[in-house]
Amino acid sequence: MEKFITDEKTGLKYELVGDYYLIAGEDEPEGKPIGIWGQRRLRYIREHKKILYSELLTSGRLNDYLAELDESAEAMFSRLVKELAEKEGVTETLKAKDQMAWVQAMNNIRNRAAEVVYNDLIYN
Repeated sequence: MEKFITDEKTGLKYELVGDYYLIAGEDEPEGKPIGIWGQRRLRYIREHKKILYSELLTSGRLNDYLAELDESAEAMFSRLVKELAEKEGVTETLKAKDQMAWVQAMNNIRNRAAEVVYNDLIYN
C-alpha cells in the first residue's frame, strides 16, 4: 500500500497510518504554540471575559495574544522561581545534602511563583 494517496475528486491528501488512510494534515500548526499558561488564560477569558474573548476571536488575534501571554507568563514564572530559590538559599548543596528538604522547598517556591503568575497575568 502506498504511504500517501490523493483523492482526485476532492484534492485531499491521505496518509497511511497503520491499516487506515487518514487525512494528512499540516506538519506545522498555524501561529505560535500555546502552552499551559495560555490555555488557562483562554479558559478564563472564555468563561469570565466574554467581550474580550469575542473581540480577540473575531479579529483573528486570539492565538497571537495567547502565545504572547504564555511566553510572558513562563518567563515570569522562571524568573520568580530562580529569585526565590536564591533568596531562600535553596541550592545544589542543599539538594546534595538533603534531597527531601530541597524538594519541599522547591515545591513551595514553585507554588508561590505560580500564584503570582495567576494573579498578575492569568486571572486579572
